[in-house]
Amino acid sequence: MSERISQVDRIMTVMEKAFDPAFGEAWNRRQISDALAMPSTHAIVVDESGIELSRSTENQQPAAFVLTRAAADEEELLLIAVAPEHRRRGLAKALISHLFAQARERGSTKIFLEMRCGNPAERLYRSVGFTPIGRRSNYYRLANGSRADAITFGRPIA
Repeated sequence: MSERISQVDRIMTVMEKAFDPAFGEAWNRRQISDALAMPSTHAIVVDESGIELSRSTENQQPAAFVLTRAAADEEELLLIAVAPEHRRRGLAKALISHLFAQARERGSTKIFLEMRCGNPAERLYRSVGFTPIGRRSNYYRLANGSRADAITFGRPIA
């Protein structure tokens, strides 16, 4: 139990700094905890050097995380975040590389994600081989009440 709490704490440390409240994309502690309680959900948390933090490491500070959910031979990238003070250092690409390796070990052959249209992370996703495969009109409700389309991306894991 304490391992899960430690992982939740690390994720929330990054989450609270990384997501702009205007878009309402951040998850709360309960959502993260509930997701991690499911055996199909996987999290990778790294320090500022891109080194994965082990569950037993207490002193290292989290700088970024990725959260995924596996189903059959596919994974969905649910969340990825880098704390603002650690951005533009390649941590997101390192996380995605870790994700691809671990997903491959779990038997996944494809990874999907969905993002808000206009999200600057689109450049990152395209740079690591994700391509758009679908669009949902007015899918997201933003904090100000307006709506934004969702774009679905996919990538095979080779």
